[in-house]
Amino acid sequence: MSGEFKRVRVTVRGNVQGVGYRYFVLERAQSLGIHGWVRNLFDGRVEAELEGGDDAVKMLIDAMREGPTFAHVQQVQTFPLGGGGEYDNFRVRPDGQ
Repeated sequence: MSGEFKRVRVTVRGNVQGVGYRYFVLERAQSLGIHGWVRNLFDGRVEAELEGGDDAVKMLIDAMREGPTFAHVQQVQTFPLGGGGEYDNFRVRPDGQ
């Protein structure tokens, strides 16, 4: 993948818990070489932090807009973050606030 390094936080609203959404994101992130994490939030959203090449991050966000078969994504918000290089893999984190 080409492009500059990018680091973003993503929140996803809709029917995205209990449908395999986090593991869908995990698989896609690993296949694209993206580092970071994904977790469920107590308010029903899913949150992720992504680090990687600009093109790969855009591809993952596009996949997150679709989600797995039983998900229904209503809204995806992205928030640019500074820095980077904090993660050396991608993982599912415990649920959080």
